[in-house]
Amino acid sequence: MKQVAVHPVDEKLPLPRLVPLALQHVLVMYAGAVAVPLIIGRALNLRPEEVAFLISADLFACGIATLVQCFGLPGVGIRLPVMMGVTFASVGPMLSMAAAPEVGILGIYGSVIAAGIFGVLVAPFISRLLPLFPPVVTGTIILVIGISLMRVGINWAGGGLPMLPRTVDGQPGYVLNANYAQLTGLGIALFVLVIIMSLIKWGRGFLSNVAVLLGIVAGSVLAAALGVMHFEKVAAAPWFDVVLPFHFGMPQFHLVPIVTMCIVMVVVMIESLGMFLALGDITEKRIEQDDLTRGLRADGVGTIIGGIFNTFPYTSFSQNVGLVGVTGVRSRWVTVVGGIIMLLLGLLPKMAALVEAVPQVVLGGAGLVMFGMVAATGARILTNVNFKTNHYNLFVVAVSVGFGMIPLVAPNFFRNLPHGLHPLLESGILLAAIVSVLLNAFFNGIGSAEEARHEASASAAAAEHV
Repeated sequence: MKQVAVHPVDEKLPLPRLVPLALQHVLVMYAGAVAVPLIIGRALNLRPEEVAFLISADLFACGIATLVQCFGLPGVGIRLPVMMGVTFASVGPMLSMAAAPEVGILGIYGSVIAAGIFGVLVAPFISRLLPLFPPVVTGTIILVIGISLMRVGINWAGGGLPMLPRTVDGQPGYVLNANYAQLTGLGIALFVLVIIMSLIKWGRGFLSNVAVLLGIVAGSVLAAALGVMHFEKVAAAPWFDVVLPFHFGMPQFHLVPIVTMCIVMVVVMIESLGMFLALGDITEKRIEQDDLTRGLRADGVGTIIGGIFNTFPYTSFSQNVGLVGVTGVRSRWVTVVGGIIMLLLGLLPKMAALVEAVPQVVLGGAGLVMFGMVAATGARILTNVNFKTNHYNLFVVAVSVGFGMIPLVAPNFFRNLPHGLHPLLESGILLAAIVSVLLNAFFNGIGSAEEARHEASASAAAAEHV
């Protein structure tokens, strides 16, 4: 019998290759995965052991959500190499809820569960937006995603944020981070970057595929030798703990927090559209409307799981999109194993503490490579766009990128607009998506998804003949 060719996305790699590749994905996303429970836990004035539980719960739910997205359930999961994590878009609204005594942590969980149900219901409608995303739009959005992520990678290399949140006399504020951009940390980040680049150039096969992981390991060894990496939390953490649903009590449901979180969910799902289209291009797998529906529905299911297991809204992590581009490994089974590792880390606090001990400066060296790859993917998509005879496309890209940079270069630009609009306006990715879709519809009209793909192929062929 003739064997049917297996797409690289569905290729099952040997376990000795899968585990280090999966661990690489976990290390890349870990800092972002634990940041939100840390921020919200402190805002709620939880005890240190409760904050530690929030982190374990987050890792556990993160693993389940990743398995739902990559392995898939009937009608749920895009089955691409995606890692799921708590979205930062939800931080602002949840901080406001945490500050309201009548809402608190139980009100947050109620709004998260309600937003997840809302996400599952509206996923088919959001996925119908595919005809609005021809190559000029998707390329622009993915370019902005990469540029926006570079801020994360650069701050990692600097050792965190230049200004740290701090409450003074009951009022939220910021204080200068004295450890930011120290020469030792910058040297470690550069060391990691050099190791990764060297392995990519001179490594062969599997060694090149795990270049990011080996760079992080080498950077961690150097950080430990220089006294930058500490293991006190590892020694103090227990070996095993169980994550039970509704640890803090039954969720409470309040109308305003629910509506706010549903708005955040729409923002997250539109950003996810860009992530899925980027992954489809990187993995060379055609993404149809049904695929987008399943992927967006998994965002909603993951968010419901988050609310049940004492954590927050989930989305597809853009950090890991860049890693797929760097390694060239397209198998979704890598992130399936990554999901299993995250789930186990949630049950093994000591192992989670060991991964958490990796300094941000180490991750910074890797972040510069991976996030730059996302931007490069967007640029590569734009090379297939017809700019020569259709000069309107130039304006679509130019103005959209400009809007996408507003939250990045001027965070207070929209501060005088209604507070309810801030979740929509503080995401450069969402701004770029909205503006590029509107400008493309204005200049070029709206065709079918098939016409958009045909346009990309035709423009690429024309460019080759020229």
